[in-house]
Amino acid sequence: MITDSRERSDVPPREVRIPAPDGGRLWAERSGTGSPVVLLHGAGMDSRLWDAIVPELARHHDVIRYDARGLGRSTPAAKPFSDVEDLRAVLDHFGLRRAALVGLSMGGESALDFALAHPERVAALALIGASVSGHVWPHSPELAAYATARRKRDTTTLAELEPAIWAAMGRTAPGGELTETMVASNAERRVVSEQHCVASGGRDAEPRLGDITAPTLVIHGEHDHPEIAVIAERLVVDIPGACGETIPDADHYLPLRAPERLTELLLSHLP
Repeated sequence: MITDSRERSDVPPREVRIPAPDGGRLWAERSGTGSPVVLLHGAGMDSRLWDAIVPELARHHDVIRYDARGLGRSTPAAKPFSDVEDLRAVLDHFGLRRAALVGLSMGGESALDFALAHPERVAALALIGASVSGHVWPHSPELAAYATARRKRDTTTLAELEPAIWAAMGRTAPGGELTETMVASNAERRVVSEQHCVASGGRDAEPRLGDITAPTLVIHGEHDHPEIAVIAERLVVDIPGACGETIPDADHYLPLRAPERLTELLLSHLP
């Protein structure tokens, strides 16, 4: 049954295992009360990415975070699946007609694709260091090596390249140890998951950004990969009414690097 999140009583955080559309289970956690917000992490990560912002966010919102298919505590993918359909399954499981979506990197891409496919179900978007389906990345030696490692399922090289490309601030920056732990623990899971992840029909969001109707906040870290800043600018220009913020002292792992500033921005933006 679809319900309004305001009907929920105040309950402590609780974990659930959500049946995935094509088999398996998605690990999820729900905490807090208020208008619903769903957090989507990036590739090679899991829901621990949000550890530093969930407690404060849950004081004001009904917060749901989940591990994408095959990552973290969700079961491995055994056949083709859609990340957009997985997100819909999460909303349906919790009985939510609409929710705000907060997505980082791959999670931002999934949130955008979902907003284009199901605009009536998205109350707001917050895109953090987001990628966009259809975007052509420039050639560079490090990105070429990264793509090769993913294609060849070379998890050792992938785990080495991940922080070199995306964690410019290094291990000593806030959240550095957790970043390394997530990357190492998800390296093998990631290549299996990506092998089975298929794009839904029409997954080419970049030329359709003008169709986004949800209020949108675009955030990226000052020390993120340079192409992320290019994408962020494109998002702000092409999504009607979108606002952009650059956070100093943050790279791609922004929720771990600058959690207080990110939480402040989210609380100001989310309905």
